[in-house]
Amino acid sequence: MAEGKLIIICAPSGAGKTTIVKYLLSKELPLQFSVSATTRPIRDNEIDGKDYYFLNKEDFLHKIAAKEFIEFEEVYQGSFYGTLRSEMIRIWASGSQIIFDLDVQGGLHLQRKYPNNSLSIFIAPPSLEILKERLTHRGTNDDRDIETRINKAKSELTFSHNFDHQVINDDLDRACAEVEELVKKFLFKDIK
Repeated sequence: MAEGKLIIICAPSGAGKTTIVKYLLSKELPLQFSVSATTRPIRDNEIDGKDYYFLNKEDFLHKIAAKEFIEFEEVYQGSFYGTLRSEMIRIWASGSQIIFDLDVQGGLHLQRKYPNNSLSIFIAPPSLEILKERLTHRGTNDDRDIETRINKAKSELTFSHNFDHQVINDDLDRACAEVEELVKKFLFKDIK
């Protein structure tokens, strides 16, 4: 497989990584979104094959055993997420570069696996209090789930220094512009 470039966007749940990735995909950049696989239930507004590949746990574990994943994690108890090797091959074969919207551990794993052709960006919330407000207003998680995500965020924030760049999402327009500039510099640095 001829390897291209990888843009790895990571953040605690609710920090804005998906919004920033969608913003980047709306720009005229040679990027395609890597659709992750997951065992979590599909949400009302999601489409299988576009937002995620929704698999049952048995199928996911079979793909692990068959070494079909570049990386995978049990992000929340019973909820696995992973990047299929076939997804990366498909995107690079199309001539595009890959953009990922990943949990922190998955992003760090990809960064270690592709150190010479990846750019990793950690999106941080302005505070844990604001993160909790965002998760609450999102309306997709119950109180127990929000508390689990906040506790996980506390741990994930300790890894922010392991990324190439950290961007605080205290103003979405500014954060999007900052990430876009970092991505453009990385994608086009070899072009004179």
